[in-house]
Amino acid sequence: MRVAVITVGDELLAGDTVNTNAAWLGRQLDERGARVERMVVVPDRVGDIARAVNEARAEFDAVVVTGGLGPTHDDLTLAGVAAAVGRPVVESQEAVEWFEGHRTYSRADLVDGTTHLPAGARMLPNEAGVAPGAVVHGEDGVPIYVLPGVPDEMKAMFESVAGEFDGRRRTRTFVRTSEPESALLEHFDELQERFHVTVGSYPGENGVRVKLESEDPAAVDAAEAWLRERVDV
Repeated sequence: MRVAVITVGDELLAGDTVNTNAAWLGRQLDERGARVERMVVVPDRVGDIARAVNEARAEFDAVVVTGGLGPTHDDLTLAGVAAAVGRPVVESQEAVEWFEGHRTYSRADLVDGTTHLPAGARMLPNEAGVAPGAVVHGEDGVPIYVLPGVPDEMKAMFESVAGEFDGRRRTRTFVRTSEPESALLEHFDELQERFHVTVGSYPGENGVRVKLESEDPAAVDAAEAWLRERVDV
């Protein structure tokens, strides 16, 4: 499964908030075998959200959108997703019933718009907050998962749908070396030819971390042993 992650918020683009949600979602999806192949940050504008969603669902098997849920003036994610699939945002009877049956809130207690979702969406309860999320399918059948931006709420809601993401899990390991990256290039080429692994290199203050990854655990083990014999660790 190939997945795109879209995070929404002017505060992310301005650097006022660190985008920890994207990193957390990337790890969670990767652990389940889903391949995150695109991450995008967009502002709180309906047109930008809709455009990003449509670009992603044209290319990927699933889209995860986080941020901008709720009834306040700058919570425009649901409107953007609805625009992407050509549907209105309407009151969700499923959301109304959930609030009345599972929370201490009555319909009269909620801010206008709290229970509104794109027409035909599947409601995702917010066990750690208030604003519900949703799963929306367009005519192409690609699922769009819409999650809150508050990290605790986003994590709790993702766990409720985590089983819907899958794929072939990959094994990875890291080898740290004090050698400069330029001295490792020939090793990288040979690693990929010999062992059918993908190689990533991440320079830092204390050397380079080399990531070895494959769907074949034995290939990763063999590649790690081969590399450790040839670099300063």
